[in-house]
Amino acid sequence: MTQPAAHRRASIADVARAAGVSVGTVSNVLNRPERVLPGTRERVEAAIDELSFVRNGSARQLRAGTITTVGAIVLDIANPFFTDLARGIEERLDRDDFTLMVASSDDDPDREQRYLRLFEEHGVQGVMVVPATDDIEHLLAVRRRGTGVVLLDRPSSDPSISSVAVDDVRGGELAARHLLDEGHTRIAFLNGPHTIRQCADRYEGVVKELVAAGLDPATALVEVTVPSLNADGGEAAVRGLLEHGDRPTAVFCVNDLVALGVLRTLRTENISVPAEVAVVGYDDVTFAAELSTPLTSVRQPTHELGARAADLLLNGPDATAEHVMFQPTLVVRASSTSTPPK
Repeated sequence: MTQPAAHRRASIADVARAAGVSVGTVSNVLNRPERVLPGTRERVEAAIDELSFVRNGSARQLRAGTITTVGAIVLDIANPFFTDLARGIEERLDRDDFTLMVASSDDDPDREQRYLRLFEEHGVQGVMVVPATDDIEHLLAVRRRGTGVVLLDRPSSDPSISSVAVDDVRGGELAARHLLDEGHTRIAFLNGPHTIRQCADRYEGVVKELVAAGLDPATALVEVTVPSLNADGGEAAVRGLLEHGDRPTAVFCVNDLVALGVLRTLRTENISVPAEVAVVGYDDVTFAAELSTPLTSVRQPTHELGARAADLLLNGPDATAEHVMFQPTLVVRASSTSTPPK
């Protein structure tokens, strides 16, 4: 029998070639062995054994006629928020003996669609997706082809597709109200592009709170689009602010990684936090409380978000759509006030 190249895993086509049968016959041996003549079945099984095809978890699932894998596509798995989110998903799936495949879209719609195709080719039972844009037509198409879909960390614009999200408008309001209560009337918001729904919603919340306080956002708010939603992006953005003639006295960051870069830069420049510049982050990831200046942050219920998304996905593609909206909370620490609450 001809062995497949050593650098890749044996495929069903390799088995078919080795056994001298069609791919359809191999599929029947895996899924409906009673339909295959004994001699042919033995030849295929010998090829499967020789090529170690059965040792692949997906092959065993195909033989049993079941796939117990689901996929998740997040914006950036390097961000601790998405790591914690994936952990919440994984812990819920483990209770039903499902496994999780995770991919990062890097905010790229084309990359997102490539991963969706790969997941479908692997036969996953469903996918949870943090969409890179508001357009979810490609996700609706995936569902029409029989794969369950749940929108993750994003409200659904289509009532027929389930979603699990956090009220990011409220999160922006919480951050802005806290800074206003601390006496700040000129606030910088280091934000991502508004094409990312979470960024647009958090901005909306900040503006709403400023208007409610009687301030003009045109003068009270400086929005800076960070080059990347990580610590390096935060560092680059805050350096620009420090050169500003009328620099803000408070900085609200779209996530805690950006805030980390801000704190790092302010420390390097010997600018006191919060005496000279107050800093607020978003997500309340694990390291936020452990920094040398503990970070005030808008907390999202990350594990609950992931677990609930997995619940909805496991309901199956034909289940009635549900839309779950969690509420954020503000955790006040030393980066934004000298007298944090007890």
